[in-house]
Order: sequence, then C-alpha cells, then structure tokens
Amino acid sequence: MRIFDPHIHMSSRTTDDYEAMYAAGVRALVEPAFWLGQPRTSVESFVDYFDSLVGWERFRASQFGIAHHCTIALNPKEANDPRCTPVLDLLPRYLAKDGVVAVGEVGFDSMTEEEEKAFSRQLELAREFALPAMVHTPHRDKLAGTRRTLDLVEAAGMDPRMVVVDHLNEVTVDLVDEAGAWMGFSIYPDTKMDPDRMVAILQRRGLDRVLVNSAADWGRSDPLRTRATGEAMLAAGFSDDDVDKVLWRNPVEFFGQSGRLLLDVPEADQGATFAGNSLLRGERA
Repeated sequence: MRIFDPHIHMSSRTTDDYEAMYAAGVRALVEPAFWLGQPRTSVESFVDYFDSLVGWERFRASQFGIAHHCTIALNPKEANDPRCTPVLDLLPRYLAKDGVVAVGEVGFDSMTEEEEKAFSRQLELAREFALPAMVHTPHRDKLAGTRRTLDLVEAAGMDPRMVVVDHLNEVTVDLVDEAGAWMGFSIYPDTKMDPDRMVAILQRRGLDRVLVNSAADWGRSDPLRTRATGEAMLAAGFSDDDVDKVLWRNPVEFFGQSGRLLLDVPEADQGATFAGNSLLRGERA
C-alpha cells in the first residue's frame, strides 16, 4: 500500500513518526502552514516558520524516504490577529518556491469579517500563482462555513477543481461534491472522521475527487490513520486499486495541478546535513 498524506503537520511530529509512516507505506506528504498554538507576537515568526517548511522539514522527511511538500498561507485562526495579517504581503515570496504545491490552509475558523478578508485575498493569490487552494472548514457552524466557503470560491473565479475543501463530514460532503470541488477528510482518533465512516462515504458517493488525510499535529491525532483507512476499505470489499486511487493517485492528481510535485526522493544519507545540521546526535559509535 503506497500512501500520500495530503494534510499533515510534520513540524510538530517526531522522527519516530517518520519511521512509522514509512513502514506503513507513506512515501509523500503535504504539510500545510498551521497556527502556532499560542498567539504569535510578530510577522517575523512566520518567516522562520515558512523557511523551515520549504527547507529543514523537507530535508528531514527525505532522510526517511518521504517526499515532503508544503502549502503556504495565513491560516484562519491567526487571520483575526492584527499582528499577523501583514504576513499577507510576504506570501508571494514563498508561493513562488519549489515544493510549495498550494495556498493553504485558508478559510474559516470563527467566520469573522477578518477571516473572510484574508480568505478572499489568498484565493486571489492562488489564481495569480496558478496554485490549488486548501480550505479549512470551521469546527463550529460547519455547514454555514462550508456554504460561505463555496460562495467565496465562486466569487473569486476559482476553478472548483483547483480547490480542496477539507475537514468534511456527512453533513457537508454533498455540498462540496455538487460544487465540483475536491473533498478532504481528516481521519482522527476521536473527532472529525473515522475509518469506518469514511468507508461508508466512499461506498455511497464513489472515489473521485476524494482526499483522505491524517491532519496529524501537536494535538491528539495519529499519522497512521491514512493506513487504517486503507485497511478498512479493503475489509469492506474495496480493491487494492481502489485504495491506491484514494491514498495515492488522487492526491497526486490534485497537487499535480501545481506543476511542483517532487516525488523522487534520493537515497537517504544519514550523514547528510542541512544548513550544517544533521539528524544524528553526536558521533557514530
């Protein structure tokens, strides 16, 4: 089983996670720009974070045989903080870089006016740079947030096939399907979506335009939930080819629209360094 996790925050995960993911079949991933977990105090913290996404984290993943890509954006939660919004002027610097395969996560958290302004501006940037957009739907008022999301995508003139609307569930999936956008599902231990519910959705509506991710971060989450979903699909009667379509070919198709996928990973050299740093701790015995 080969797996492309289209939404996982590896900066918050350990090398043990990379090893376990490789053993489970993960060979590629996309890491979306994320909020810090506590309020940022300046735009400069974004600069260091974005630099790590396009640099150190790609190197770290390569040492475990995994192709790392990222998306860049001002995320919805931080769009409400006036200390953060000036980063919108810096985004073009990063959206032009190799390995940046979408603008994201954008969208809504609390559905404020500030979030909507940042969302619309970043949809404009996605069009300007001919990149897909990864959209976060709110945890509260999800149905209203999904409807407003689709309205703004249409108003921005975005081709819906260039948009993945993420964190969907049984209540919101049909809206996104009917709009022609890609449907993203985050498989979590306790919330959002689980493998069995995901299988039921696939059985009902089919495999096209579906992205299954772990969305693992520094909270309670599991970077192997993509593998668990593939196993649940097989147990329910889906074929190996069906699983490959959902867990590999679909994310390749969606993010391939960026023209920037870097799926060939050179053989790992444990002595390799990035900016003078390696993954080793001390000299070999």
